[in-house]
Amino acid sequence: MDESRLFKPLKIGNIEVKHRIGMAAVSRCRADDEHVPTELMKQYYCQRASVPGTLLIAEGSLISKERGELLSVPGLYSPQQTAAWKSIVDEVHTKASFIFAQLYTIGRAGYREVNDGKDFEFRGPSASPWRADTRTPKAMTTTEIKDNVRLFVQAAKNAVKAGFDGVEIHGANGYLIDTFIQDVSNQRDDEYGGSIENRSRFAYEVIKAVAHAIGINRVGLCLSPWSTFQGMRMKDDDTISQYTDLIKKADKLGIAYIHLIESRNAGLDDVPENRRLDFAYSIFKGPILVSGGYTTELARKLVDEQHPERDIAVMFGRYFTSNPDLVFKVQQNVEFTPFNEEDFIYSKSSKGYTDYTFSDEYLGSLNVLTQLLS
Repeated sequence: MDESRLFKPLKIGNIEVKHRIGMAAVSRCRADDEHVPTELMKQYYCQRASVPGTLLIAEGSLISKERGELLSVPGLYSPQQTAAWKSIVDEVHTKASFIFAQLYTIGRAGYREVNDGKDFEFRGPSASPWRADTRTPKAMTTTEIKDNVRLFVQAAKNAVKAGFDGVEIHGANGYLIDTFIQDVSNQRDDEYGGSIENRSRFAYEVIKAVAHAIGINRVGLCLSPWSTFQGMRMKDDDTISQYTDLIKKADKLGIAYIHLIESRNAGLDDVPENRRLDFAYSIFKGPILVSGGYTTELARKLVDEQHPERDIAVMFGRYFTSNPDLVFKVQQNVEFTPFNEEDFIYSKSSKGYTDYTFSDEYLGSLNVLTQLLS
């Protein structure tokens, strides 16, 4: 029997996972043109729920079409999207696994090649583009900020209606909430900018309102303090002060978990970074999900050696795309199948999506179990 704490149960909000390995949200862009999840997506998520008791964080779902859109990204703002997600969630639950919806809006993080011709304007905390070849966002009014809080709440209610076990508020990777948190993108001088407390305000208002609407035990928050993805990253001392403030607020609310992305990961890329998340481990008292460039060895080391006193789950993103039986492989020390980033997004195809095979070792274990039960 594997004695690693990776394979001990963990209570996260209203659920109890059977082990501490989960799937992080990775955009795969297989929804239809109206941002409705597809049957292909159902197959994908069910494959990755194959080991009972696994927590999956679904790829980011848009909270509103009016706030910008990316090609083939799913949403959770329409009845059709909610119904399609329900079909996926129900199948994941038949596998005795769990699934949270990740909710976000893109803010200034638009791409010309994706969004040209669309009849909307990008919004952000300030009129500051994240790179020269992207659109300059329009600084949001206070009314628009409050409207966004309501959109997050409605999307969260839709997620509950679809049967999700909870929602993860996406406050990372340069999307709207993250751009309010960090001073590299937030140059406001009103109640939503100009100080640490003010930059935390939008994120705090979203998680507080969502928690009030669907229950505090159903809410998680994803943050990427050190990421440089999409033009982000404050100075080191400022980063720690800013995220300490927000994480303290989340801890006081008592949300289900925080999900932190390591510095060695920037979007889909690995980067040579060694900045630590220790400051956050000492603040948040509940379960902490951690992702970003993990291997089997690093995951075991994190939970068994570096932080044996903390309730930590290790989330795999890119490697879960190519290893539907990843949890089994970690437990049995089976080598991971390499992923191919060229197949990640903007494709309607099953190639590099649902055509990754389960390992012979995993299939063999199922055969043994079938024989024992027969």
